[in-house]
Amino acid sequence: MNTIIGKGSVIEGTLEVEGEIRIDGTVKGKISSTESLTIGNGGIVEADLNTKVAVIGGNVIGNVFALEKIELQSKAVVEGDITTKNLVVEEGAILHGKCNMRDTPQPPGE
Repeated sequence: MNTIIGKGSVIEGTLEVEGEIRIDGTVKGKISSTESLTIGNGGIVEADLNTKVAVIGGNVIGNVFALEKIELQSKAVVEGDITTKNLVVEEGAILHGKCNMRDTPQPPGE
């Protein structure tokens, strides 16, 4: 794990991370990660996400793009569209938006 945003932390702006990031606090803006992006159960994100693998356990308001996989854990709440190659949804997860699955997904706007 390269970057961790801990519980109680609040960040606004654009985050570009080489490697992995875990968010247990609050982030508003835009987040990009070259590897994996994990949002813990207490994480609150108001941002568009762009990554290789997204594991969401908290709340996301924004669109999620993951080149390989998106996993919505049981307490996840996503309000936005998701685009990925593979999708895993645990019982109890909530998605308010569209789901686009393709063998070779393209980031929004491309």
